[in-house]
Amino acid sequence: MTQKTLAERVGVTRQTIHALEAGKYAPTLDLAFRIARAFERPLEEVFTYVE
Repeated sequence: MTQKTLAERVGVTRQTIHALEAGKYAPTLDLAFRIARAFERPLEEVFTYVE
């Protein structure tokens, strides 16, 4: 899936997706759930928490 396609599916810009992938932006909980839904995966499979 392209950044553009994912961005359109979850309602953000392609730049936001790029920033997420680069580790420069942490998504809101709402956005994290929308991204997980876009991939049809549980949140834990898409995102991990590192202390």
